[in-house]
Amino acid sequence: MRATVCGVGLVVGSILGTSGTYALAAETWPNRPIRLVVPFAPGGGSDVTGRIIGQKLSDLLGQSVVVDNRPGAASMLGTDLVARSAPDGYTLLLADLALTINSAYYRKQPPADPVQRFVGVALIAETPYVLMVHPGVPATNIKEFIALAKAQPGKLNVGSSGNGGGLHLTLELFKVKAGLDLNHIPYKGGGPALNDTVAGQIQATFIGLGGSLQFVQTNRLRPLVVTSTQRSAALANVPTLTELGYDVVVTNWYGVVAPMGTPRPVLQRLYDEIGRALAQADVRERLSNTGLEPAVQVPGQFQRMIESELKRWRQTIVDARIQTE
Repeated sequence: MRATVCGVGLVVGSILGTSGTYALAAETWPNRPIRLVVPFAPGGGSDVTGRIIGQKLSDLLGQSVVVDNRPGAASMLGTDLVARSAPDGYTLLLADLALTINSAYYRKQPPADPVQRFVGVALIAETPYVLMVHPGVPATNIKEFIALAKAQPGKLNVGSSGNGGGLHLTLELFKVKAGLDLNHIPYKGGGPALNDTVAGQIQATFIGLGGSLQFVQTNRLRPLVVTSTQRSAALANVPTLTELGYDVVVTNWYGVVAPMGTPRPVLQRLYDEIGRALAQADVRERLSNTGLEPAVQVPGQFQRMIESELKRWRQTIVDARIQTE
């Protein structure tokens, strides 16, 4: 566990404005099923995380927590759906790094502002990205992959969860730092990109560890490098990009956010039950088995993390000269 569970307290109160209608309804929350929107297709890390935490929350809250996959537009379709939902605690978002990256990347038609439209409830888990290649690719390590890419500029197809997402910008940073010409193939989520890599339709993909380790364990994918500052315990023999001299550090995170204006009692109950869920050994084990590190923060800290990530990616895009849309 990353941090000790604490009360929501005044931090949430300082950033929320709760209407009387929703405040009264909060007294009986939850009295019907809760929708947890995952803004990606089934099979990726967000989907895996959402289903693990959703199942346990269903037991703890006494109401069904239904995972609703709403992929499209690099997660912005599902994210916007939640931003426009009533702030009553019945529609939540399983957010990841894309929540902040999209706001930094899409300038012409910016998505829902992650700071103004949402409040962070709790951080669930963190994980590095990993560059996975199909076993048929003649590269058993990252140095061989880089050499192959330089020998065949523009020929290797590398997938991502969609334009502007964390996987896409990680790929762009890698291309800049390693001086590579790789062909980016955007998908509607990490799951489809992962599946096409397994099938050999594309040569490689950057992907989160959650949901992808099973393919490593069955030798259907080969991991070449991770994007964290230290090696992952789940892939101890796989180097980091930094230890190879490439300044690329990206850690994906998964957390529950709610529409701004959600009543404080609802946020407190959500926070408490997520903390209880993550304290249970079976949940920690399921998350860890998919390469995720369980982590809980108080909502104020998670909100500050979201704000910090937004600033970081805005600057990273400028520094790396990544073309925005």
